[in-house]
Amino acid sequence: MEEILYRFNPWWEESYKTDFIDRPRYTNKLLGNIDSKNIEIITGLRRVGKTTILKILIEKLIYQKRISPKNIFFISLDFYGLEEKSILEIVEEYLKVQKISFREKVYIFFDEVTYKKDFSQQLKNLYDLYNAKIFATSSSSSILKDKKAFLTGRERLTEILPLNFEEFLKFKKVEIKKSDKHLIESYFEKYMEIGGIPEYVLTEDIDYIKQLVDDIIYKDIVSVHNIKNPLLVREFFLLLMERVGKQISFNKIAKILDISVDTVRRYFDYFLQTYLIYTVEKCGKLNEKLKSPKKIYIGDVGIKNAITGFRDKGAIFENLVYLKIKDKKPCYIYENGIELDFMTDDKTLIEVKYNSQLNEKQKKLLENIPAKRKIIVDNIDKFFAL
Repeated sequence: MEEILYRFNPWWEESYKTDFIDRPRYTNKLLGNIDSKNIEIITGLRRVGKTTILKILIEKLIYQKRISPKNIFFISLDFYGLEEKSILEIVEEYLKVQKISFREKVYIFFDEVTYKKDFSQQLKNLYDLYNAKIFATSSSSSILKDKKAFLTGRERLTEILPLNFEEFLKFKKVEIKKSDKHLIESYFEKYMEIGGIPEYVLTEDIDYIKQLVDDIIYKDIVSVHNIKNPLLVREFFLLLMERVGKQISFNKIAKILDISVDTVRRYFDYFLQTYLIYTVEKCGKLNEKLKSPKKIYIGDVGIKNAITGFRDKGAIFENLVYLKIKDKKPCYIYENGIELDFMTDDKTLIEVKYNSQLNEKQKKLLENIPAKRKIIVDNIDKFFAL
């Protein structure tokens, strides 16, 4: 056990420097929370960079906050040799190995915490009894379904999204000078094509992104939910990819796949839990939202393009707009067969038109819908201004 802990925590024995590319919009936020008691829950799509962000944060703790390396503990809870150990047992072993007193402040990083049964109760016990600042990652939103409310009032959530365009350029080692502003459009087109999964941006190896899809389907859905027909899940996934940016009908999917509507709903929820897809409801009263179909968007456009091909740039651009404004809880407008893309919680009405224009019926609806602001996002400059 001691050997395993040392392998996961090389800073205990040697100088620790990472060669990872920093993402300050996340690491600075998390570093700013370092003195609070809250458990930092870090979620997001598989391979979006959650573990890397933890490692960068550890480096910042050592060199910027001058925290003693022995007071920093990282462990990946999906590691094969730790199946029989509870979270509390692992922490006790760490304190024992490093000869740290029960009252001494420690910084604990749990990667893939949901691999442990009763993780929420164990995190609560750590929070209540130990002098610990806790960080925990999960690639499943099941971490948010704390039925017994063990973590309520104790946690703070940070969702890691794929790279935005500025981060994309940073990973590509591209710096566009003002005199070369004309280059932005071609790089943005590339961003629309390959998306923002960090390793895929660095390598552009399409086999990597296809393996990511397989991992989500077979490890996070088929295995976790004990599904007997994995081929059906893959077919369901392919149908979802064809419907990105559109309203989704569970009844139509049920007919296509010859399965029950309840099964469609269940599979759909499994994909939602992986952060692979998101939904946007129709604007309106609660009964309208419940009765109306949802629109779906993908967590990373590069995944969709790897499966369906790089086409329908208008839908891809709309998806990127959604990812940029998703924290504003957008809904969509739909009246008399005419749709407008987003109304945000601050009453900003947004219609996305990638190098195209609204038709007359859309213009009329846009004029008639009350909103504090109305924006037509029809080029990348307006995208950046959102």
